[in-house]
Amino acid sequence: MMRFLLVLLMLAGTAGAVVAYGDPAQIARASHKVSHMLRGPGTSSAPPPAVQIQRGQGGEFALRAKINGVTAPMVIDTGATSVVLTWETAKAIGLPLEMLEYDVDLETAGGHTKAARLTLDRLAVGHLVEKSVPALVVQRGQMKTNLLGMSFLDRLESWGVRSDKLMLTGYPELQSSHRRSHTALD
Repeated sequence: MMRFLLVLLMLAGTAGAVVAYGDPAQIARASHKVSHMLRGPGTSSAPPPAVQIQRGQGGEFALRAKINGVTAPMVIDTGATSVVLTWETAKAIGLPLEMLEYDVDLETAGGHTKAARLTLDRLAVGHLVEKSVPALVVQRGQMKTNLLGMSFLDRLESWGVRSDKLMLTGYPELQSSHRRSHTALD
């Protein structure tokens, strides 16, 4: 009885917070988590959807993501607090570069630079999709590589390295929930 009341309390709290936030993706995630809790520890369920990324020859985990529907190369960077795009990628995606204000100090492998804050409507790695992702854009010519940083990774259920593969586990878009494990090659 106590467990039931605890689950009911957690359900009410989660539902209230999610409804107040109003994001359909967050509502779907909360529903998934609550249904998983209600099934209990003794029941088996399919593993959460995962994307595998093979380590490159230089030791990096490189992939092709879709940013607002446009494919762009990225490198996983757990040391970057945010997704960081090159100016050239931001232009290719069609972001409003003329409206950006480069007022964020940023330390990169190449040194100090300035960046502009923005929000990406949609960022997909394989079938894992996040919406309204905070990101930065650096000034023209300041970086050669787009970075997939913690503003995306923190939204996932989990991520970790096993052998030479990075596993990203999260939530697919609702219409593609039947897929389970893919490689981020598209």
